[in-house]
Amino acid sequence: MIWFAGLPCPAAEPAFLHGEVLAMKIDGRCHCGFIAYEAEIDPGKVEICHCADCQVLSGSAFRTLAPVERDSFKILSGQPKAYVKTADSGNKRAQMFCPECGTPIYSSAADGVPPLYIRVASARQRNQLPPKTQYWVRSAQAWLTDLRLLPKFEEQ
Repeated sequence: MIWFAGLPCPAAEPAFLHGEVLAMKIDGRCHCGFIAYEAEIDPGKVEICHCADCQVLSGSAFRTLAPVERDSFKILSGQPKAYVKTADSGNKRAQMFCPECGTPIYSSAADGVPPLYIRVASARQRNQLPPKTQYWVRSAQAWLTDLRLLPKFEEQ
């Protein structure tokens, strides 16, 4: 559901009203349910990161992220654990995850400077958050472009 001024809007994509971006309220949790959160994000800023760190830390070919301001993000239950990594640039990033099941929840600058970056896969509304841009494409797995050619099965 897209929200504007505290009211639901039926639009499936972010819309603009007098130049102002509509925000979307989301909620999410880790796999085991220990960590739960809610946030308000701009669905037009969802992005994919193909950097090697995101590949390793997500256990996948890329990570899907949504930036959120700290005052628009609230932990409802549990307390995430932090792992601070140093990027090739020298920047330190705190990777916040569930201490029980290991689900990545968000990241931030190690010093807490916003924005936070929510891990879209942890959001209940993840199917409504298609990425709008990609970063670190030079590190992207070459086989990603061939996924649509693979056989598909509804379940395992």
